[in-house]
Amino acid sequence: RRLDMRPLKEAIAEAVVQLCQENLASIKEAAVLDIVYNHTFQNKRVWTVYQMTKATGGETDIFDFTAFKRKFKRRIQSSLINVTINFKEFEDNAIWIRIAWGTSYTKPNQYKATYVVYHSQTPYAFISKSINRSNLPLLCQALIVASNYGDIREMELRSHCLDSLKDIVFKRYSQTFQTHHPKPLQERNVAPENVDPRLIQEDKSEKERIQRVNREVFGDGPQPKLEFAQYKLETMFKSNPKMVNVSERESFRCLVKFSSPHLLEALKSLAPAGMADAPLSPLLTCIPHKARNYFKIKERKGVLAASLVSP
Repeated sequence: RRLDMRPLKEAIAEAVVQLCQENLASIKEAAVLDIVYNHTFQNKRVWTVYQMTKATGGETDIFDFTAFKRKFKRRIQSSLINVTINFKEFEDNAIWIRIAWGTSYTKPNQYKATYVVYHSQTPYAFISKSINRSNLPLLCQALIVASNYGDIREMELRSHCLDSLKDIVFKRYSQTFQTHHPKPLQERNVAPENVDPRLIQEDKSEKERIQRVNREVFGDGPQPKLEFAQYKLETMFKSNPKMVNVSERESFRCLVKFSSPHLLEALKSLAPAGMADAPLSPLLTCIPHKARNYFKIKERKGVLAASLVSP
């Protein structure tokens, strides 16, 4: 039997459920099928990166997938009975976890599951945005217990592109932020007649400078794919330059968000296109290096100049 992919996703989901029932498939088999689908179309979700840390003096343990599953399920099910948890390991050592949450009085909602991607032997987990905030602490506890870590924190790094998030935190974009020594640019156009050659030389030197600076900041390789970067400014506004006391100043807040189908490649193209000076502000170019695309900009204590700080 074929599926008609034209209806709404709710209708498609119902059709899949009906197919599973007709073929006597269990909830577990249907959940694994759902994991395979989301693994194939992983960019349809927004993923947030979480980083775990070992306790002081802790050593890396040999990973045991069976023990990981047992500990993870036991931790969640000890606090919540109405929940279904399914696992699937893929060839890149990525463990996909699907969690359908219920409550003390309701069955698990199979249509609004949470997805977690954990790479064994790494301190990183990627959690889909589709999770109730009340369930997040329990999920985080299960992760650190199952993987034998001591703590976990949310990184200010999110994107639809799961592979790009992995490239950033696993440092698989090593060509970025390296100093490159570019070869002299070749002349693409013949210099027009009756034009002062010094003007052409000046333009050529500036293009070479921009290309060199751009390579030093972004490298030659492709950039990780992020769709946005968000900056929150929190400072104090002084309407009168003679005001010195903090009590005489008013708080000032604003939010700036840059968005693009491929933000880092867009930023990389600004200077060569003549749309921005080179180098770009470190607030924009530090995104992969700091592994974050959410920032807060605050005043340093006792200093009027703003500085980049962690939230």
